[in-house]
Amino acid sequence: MSAKARYSDFCRTAPDVPLFAHPWYLDACAEGGDWDVVLAEKKGRVVAAMPFFYKQRGPFRYATMPLFVKWLGPYLLPELRGQLPQEHELLKQLLAQLPLLAAFKQNFHPALTNWLPFYWQQYQQSTLYTYQLHGLRELARVEAGLSTGIRRDIRLARPRLRVVHDRPLAELYRVNALSFARQGLPVPFSLAQLARLDAAVQAAGAGQRFFAVDEQDRVHSVAYLVWDASTAYFLLAGDDPALRASGAGVLLAWETIRYASEVRGLDCFDFLGSMLPGVERMRVRFGAVQTPYFFVWKNHSRLFGLLEKLKP
Repeated sequence: MSAKARYSDFCRTAPDVPLFAHPWYLDACAEGGDWDVVLAEKKGRVVAAMPFFYKQRGPFRYATMPLFVKWLGPYLLPELRGQLPQEHELLKQLLAQLPLLAAFKQNFHPALTNWLPFYWQQYQQSTLYTYQLHGLRELARVEAGLSTGIRRDIRLARPRLRVVHDRPLAELYRVNALSFARQGLPVPFSLAQLARLDAAVQAAGAGQRFFAVDEQDRVHSVAYLVWDASTAYFLLAGDDPALRASGAGVLLAWETIRYASEVRGLDCFDFLGSMLPGVERMRVRFGAVQTPYFFVWKNHSRLFGLLEKLKP
């Protein structure tokens, strides 16, 4: 049996594999490359895994993060976490099985707080942050933690806007693209790439689209929420720059939180960043907790490292 097939079996029974590390999700995001996985065993049983996505640049094969995937990194069964000797041994097993790569770059899931075996192998690390709301099942407590300004924006937006789910994906992409255009940035993915992901997410019952619409049927704001067994992720969001004053973005963020709590019964909501000052302030105003995660990398090829510095 291939490592991918064994990993698929493993994911069916492992209790909390993050959404981004599930085989079906990686299949949907693997355009421009492919993914594989290395496994660690204990007494003949798979107890840890590390999926990775790789691309080819000329003669160089390198591991990086695919579109729409926030985190990968090693996954260990819950009963083995926090036991450092066992963690070290399993992480060493995973590292030893990685194929020859010109470079390795991954964001590790926030649940993994031990990267020492990578450090011992001369990998490097930067600490990044996401923002999470916990205790979502007690939604009244979460709502009480909203800042005064957030509560005001929601109160003012509600009479003017309604939240719907039935608009086409192309409309979500259009409004999301307007947010990039406002910042002078290209959209990092195409509608076709988003549609490929959406088809997989809908087939798995793991996502929902959100649109804030006014009486003239104008879409003010959009959001795309995805989830796994424990956590909802604020994957995509965007506003029409001409309609930003309506407060639709704040309303829609709160409606996705409500949906995660009341419809999905989840206990954690992850805003998926950001490190940008303005976005960070907004996350904190929602009561979200700053949560660190690791970006871990190593250039195995000095030539590839030089090419990376020179790439446009």
